[in-house]
Amino acid sequence: MNNLFLKILNFFKSIFNFNLADFSWIKTSKFIELDNIDVTEDPVRPELDVKWRTSHDRKIYGLEYNNQIEGIMCLAFTKDVPQSVRELDLMSRLAVYEQNADTIIAYTVWSRKKGAGRKIMEEALKFGKEMGYKRIVTLSPLTPMATHYHIRNGAKLLGHNPTTQNFEYKIQ
Repeated sequence: MNNLFLKILNFFKSIFNFNLADFSWIKTSKFIELDNIDVTEDPVRPELDVKWRTSHDRKIYGLEYNNQIEGIMCLAFTKDVPQSVRELDLMSRLAVYEQNADTIIAYTVWSRKKGAGRKIMEEALKFGKEMGYKRIVTLSPLTPMATHYHIRNGAKLLGHNPTTQNFEYKIQ
């Protein structure tokens, strides 16, 4: 009986050690601003070119580990919550002009490595807090995958729009 218990215990230790090893890279990853990305990798909005993503104070951030980018997030800064990419464009332009942005809009996020999506959202929340923003809201596609990602990461659904949905993350 003791031998069986030890086998079971070793089995669970191997599972947990394997899982922990898979995610050990996360602790040393860095949230960095990027000047350029391959937009064709973007599963949400590949039609938005780098110039669009970096104009009017919009930014691209990456989660860097070992000189590799493991996750990418594109952010815009507004005063209001957009319901479409067109509104996002207009609102981010207006916020730059009026210098009154208080909301970060995460309009696309993807990862190349398991765990990077969650980690980059955590880093965006830290960034928002450090920079004094009031909230982070998404402009997400109407897909089960997007819904599951945001709910699993602690966001609350603000609303469904004709082609998008908005989730809000609390900046603490």
